[in-house]
This record gives sequence, C-alpha cells and structure tokens, in this order.
Amino acid sequence: MEKKFFYNLHSDICKSLSNPGRQAVLDTIRYRSLTVSQIVKKTGLPQSNISQHLALLKTKGIVCGSRKGCRIFYSIANHKIIEAYDLITESIRDESNLKAEIIDRVIGKKHKEGPIEK
Repeated sequence: MEKKFFYNLHSDICKSLSNPGRQAVLDTIRYRSLTVSQIVKKTGLPQSNISQHLALLKTKGIVCGSRKGCRIFYSIANHKIIEAYDLITESIRDESNLKAEIIDRVIGKKHKEGPIEK
C-alpha cells in the first residue's frame, strides 16, 4: 500500500513535468525569479498557457511565487527538480549522438548559455 502511494506521488510529479510548455517555463526560471509577463516574453507562449502551467506547477510544489509590490515573481521551489531535469537531459545525450547534437544546438552544453529563448 505504501509503495503504491509513493508510485502515485512520483507519477504525479513526472506527469507535471511531461508537458513541453511546463518544461519551457521551468527552463526559463531555472536561474532567476520572473513574472508571468517576463516568462511569456522569453518562451513565446501565450499568457493564459503560462498562467495555467504555473498554477499546476505551484500546486505540485515545483514552483513558488513571491509577491513584490503588485507583481508575483515565480521561481523553482526545489532545485532538485532541475537536477532531475538535467539528469534526463544527460540520459538523452548518452542515448544518441544525433539527439545530443540537437540538444547541444538548442540548449548548449550544461546550460552554460542560460535558458532557452524563442
């Protein structure tokens, strides 16, 4: 029974991360807190989608928001999520040289170039 509960929790987090739009949001705020409008500008995704993604990620404890004046800045709640994201990226790189070349062109090695921007 406890294992099933754990697997459900784990699956729930993985499902939250399985959407490309949510991955773009996480990648965009991996280094700094940003407002919804800043995330929209950097990802090119519609504001309504960003708001929905952030709401879901917030309910799962993946992101958090902090109010500064009338604006809310969103950031990663636990950077272990980003470490897991990066481990998956490394696994993809290991799996295929072609995929690695594509990933390196898009995001650069080890995110030294900063977050992906459209």
